[in-house]
Amino acid sequence: MNCKTSFPDDPYNRFWQPFMDNNPIVESHSNITSSDFWNTPPLKVFKSAITTSRGKTLQLQWPTEPLPSSKYYISLYFQENRTPSPFSWRVFSVSVNGKNFFTNLNVTTDGVMVYGTQWPLSGLTEIVMTPGADIPVGPVINAGEIFQMLPLGGRTLTRDVMGMEDLARGFNNPPSDWSGDPCLPQNNSWTGVTCTTGKLARVVTLNLTNFGLAGSLSPSIANLTGLTHLWLGGNKLSGPIPEMSTLNELQTLHLEDNGFEGSFPQSLDQVTSLQEIYVQNNNLNGTIPGTLQKRLGINLKVTPGNHLSTSA
Repeated sequence: MNCKTSFPDDPYNRFWQPFMDNNPIVESHSNITSSDFWNTPPLKVFKSAITTSRGKTLQLQWPTEPLPSSKYYISLYFQENRTPSPFSWRVFSVSVNGKNFFTNLNVTTDGVMVYGTQWPLSGLTEIVMTPGADIPVGPVINAGEIFQMLPLGGRTLTRDVMGMEDLARGFNNPPSDWSGDPCLPQNNSWTGVTCTTGKLARVVTLNLTNFGLAGSLSPSIANLTGLTHLWLGGNKLSGPIPEMSTLNELQTLHLEDNGFEGSFPQSLDQVTSLQEIYVQNNNLNGTIPGTLQKRLGINLKVTPGNHLSTSA
């Protein structure tokens, strides 16, 4: 592959970048369907390939940078680049750092993938493709992907996972990485999400300010009972503000500059930890609980843009 590609060409948001060395590059003369592969690689990775001359071994240093000592998932992609015919195939063996990865791999115009899990690597990595005896063409490779295997270190509370999944479904355009576990692996949580660490992770902050989000705020926000800060200001969210009385840890709530409508949520008066509420520039109506407005130290911004009054 000779150009960068990622989402939306890759539905899993993997990042594919060009690899260049001194070996010849050939263009593919046949199409391939991504349905032939269980992990759906982007079609662009099969547009070009690296090869070598007949009878020669193809050696690549890839990845180009040294790797930390760990175990890795490695997946390599191959396709015969010539026009489909009874003679369009190649056979070669693949090794990684001198260890056999796959023997007598038969590569045709249909394409093929081989992979290894828990593969130990450290430092620079050399991939060697050795042609079979009497094969009239050299080896060819289109692309590869590699992932370091990291321990999850626990799990995320089920109600938090379900709540975040419902939030993602409520947004018309959630961040592209909003899939899978919202908190794990550690240091790889969803965009805008901060979680606790330990054996049972909890979602504690959600900040998607000015992300251009549209859609609605799911009632499942009430599942996130460990949430301390919810910042969704400056988006295009609409519909009612859902019930939040279960969010007993919530300290700040920023929903300003959206299109929320309906009544001001009376349940916010029950969230005694709440000290900052920004809901200005929405289309809310009804009353603000008097006890909420009189709460000591609270920072409450409801105007301009709403039609609210204060209850006794």
